[in-house]
Amino acid sequence: MPRGRYSLHDPHDHTPLGEEHFHCAPGPSGWRYVSQITTPSGDHAGSVDLALDELGRPIRLELNAASWQVRGAALEGVTWVRTDPTGTHATEGNVRAHAFTGTSPAFLIATARLLRLTPGSPTTRVRLVAFTDPVLAPRTLDQSWALLKSEAHATDSHPLTVDEYQVSALDTGEQHTVHIAGDVVLSAPGIELEGLETPPSTFP
Repeated sequence: MPRGRYSLHDPHDHTPLGEEHFHCAPGPSGWRYVSQITTPSGDHAGSVDLALDELGRPIRLELNAASWQVRGAALEGVTWVRTDPTGTHATEGNVRAHAFTGTSPAFLIATARLLRLTPGSPTTRVRLVAFTDPVLAPRTLDQSWALLKSEAHATDSHPLTVDEYQVSALDTGEQHTVHIAGDVVLSAPGIELEGLETPPSTFP
């Protein structure tokens, strides 16, 4: 079960946004990721709890940020309920999309798991619902993903396969690169892996 810490920063001006302390693991029904998010000063800022089925679909999502909460799952596309800080108002949403996304590295793992790309396979388009900070406002977006290459790197215990993805935002044309090893993001815009206590898990 990998445990570690990501640092989060603004991908454009590199302003520190905080840290995400996580643990994750594959299980008999899929994969689960749980994290706590802190501000640059160390205060609690939110949490992520994401569970995928064996096909990579989100069977449970719970996000918390600035006292807002989102609970969601893959249901007739993706469905979610967003609750305000007072707990008195809840709004439900549903979009014909494939999965969720957001600032957490968990969503990059989830999308890669859902698409199951191989090097040389055609670029794949995916529709996602993003929950944007700080109030977890939902926004539907389209991306294209391509697996550029997979390389094995020697480690003390066993070779570590690193996948390099090119992700494009179809509304702006902006492209960026994501490096993933197993169920850990090594680097991505706004994300740096700062510490890892145990090696990444490999998916069957």
